[in-house]
Amino acid sequence: MKRSILIVDDEPDMLHLLKRSLEPELDCAVDTAPSGETALRLLSEKPYDLVLADIKMPGMDGLELLEMVKRNNPEVTVMMMTAYGSIDTAVAAMKNGAHDFITKPFDHDALVIRLEKALERASLIQENRRLKLACDETNVFENIVGKSPAMGRVFETIRMVAKTDLTVLITGESGTGKELTARAVHSLSPRKGRPFVPVNCPTVPEQILESELFGYKKGAFTHATQNRIGLFQEARGGSIFLDEIGDVGPAIQTKLLRVLQEKEIKPLGDTRAISVDVRIIASTNQDLKARIKTGEFREDFFYRLNVLPIELPPLRRRRADIPLIANHLLKKHCAKMEKPLKTISPDLMALFMERPWEGNVRELENVIAQGILFSKGDEIRVGDMGLESSGPGPARAQAHAPEAVLSMPYKEAKEENLKRFNAAYIGNLLIQSDGNVTQAARMCGLERQSLQQIMRRYGISAEGYRG
Repeated sequence: MKRSILIVDDEPDMLHLLKRSLEPELDCAVDTAPSGETALRLLSEKPYDLVLADIKMPGMDGLELLEMVKRNNPEVTVMMMTAYGSIDTAVAAMKNGAHDFITKPFDHDALVIRLEKALERASLIQENRRLKLACDETNVFENIVGKSPAMGRVFETIRMVAKTDLTVLITGESGTGKELTARAVHSLSPRKGRPFVPVNCPTVPEQILESELFGYKKGAFTHATQNRIGLFQEARGGSIFLDEIGDVGPAIQTKLLRVLQEKEIKPLGDTRAISVDVRIIASTNQDLKARIKTGEFREDFFYRLNVLPIELPPLRRRRADIPLIANHLLKKHCAKMEKPLKTISPDLMALFMERPWEGNVRELENVIAQGILFSKGDEIRVGDMGLESSGPGPARAQAHAPEAVLSMPYKEAKEENLKRFNAAYIGNLLIQSDGNVTQAARMCGLERQSLQQIMRRYGISAEGYRG
């Protein structure tokens, strides 16, 4: 992809000369603007590696333009041109964010050398941003923990979906990891080096959400004192994540439908549509088909969103992942709280395996964080958590055994509880030993053969805990 420069000057001859000479010498694409206002419009429509602007111009001068450019995108490299007698002004411009300046009349070869250095700087900034994004997104993908068949299907779907550029709709209950999934789709896609822009739709009032998404022109409403690009333009070349899309109103649905159909947006107060190259990833915890029936959600918008669906299972439907997730969260929050790594007692892990987890992974994460904070020793126990039933007898027993087990014949109930206990207890050992059976046996005081015999009896494989 060719590097791009925007040159801003009120002298047409200067613009023509610079464009004609710089394009072949720097092997770049050069656009020109006769005023600061025109430059801002062009900057809102496409990204530039470098802006070369004259300081003295009628209307919006170069210093005002610099301030606006840096406010909207601090990483843009800006170089100023100034007359010989205005060096103090140019120095002031550098203090306000300009990378360099050159005085008129300038030597053409010197200008080319200075511009090449400025373009190298811009390239380094972009590469650093790309590497940071790639690193962050890889970590996000690693945070989706699970080896159950249900999660295996989710991982496979994410990998297939990421290769395409089609719209994705992620569904699932609150706390199942919809944003982590959206980040994983982005980080595995060809767009991974470009921005990932999350938008929590329910937290933004609808009258503000439109201007946040699409931007606005100066004078579009009372407090619109300057042009502002929207989140769709900030996400150009990347992905925008519309979290809880089911909560947006009909007016926003209509405008988003146009984006999906036409790949363009129209900022508030503007009569022109702007093309946008953005992948849309949306999520919801609601039944959108039910909302269609009540007239709260547009049917045509739903089918435009639901091109590639990813359904996230609730935690209660992948209980085999609970020990893995619990220990992952334990390591994460012990490090975050700067506490020594703790362990989860077998009784507590067994209780984790039985709970309904209506808040899913988010609820489990909160419980783990509380356990780290309130436990006094190296092991987090049931009594540290406030999860025990305080009542006597059956109520207390039910905290450890589901109703289905309590209604079984004694031998069957005993066998079922042993199965659940061993799955949690041995699973926890295998997580800590990274699937090493010999080490797990040493940790629990059993002979290796005895532990293997128990694992075979209850269908526990060490393979899934390795790596």
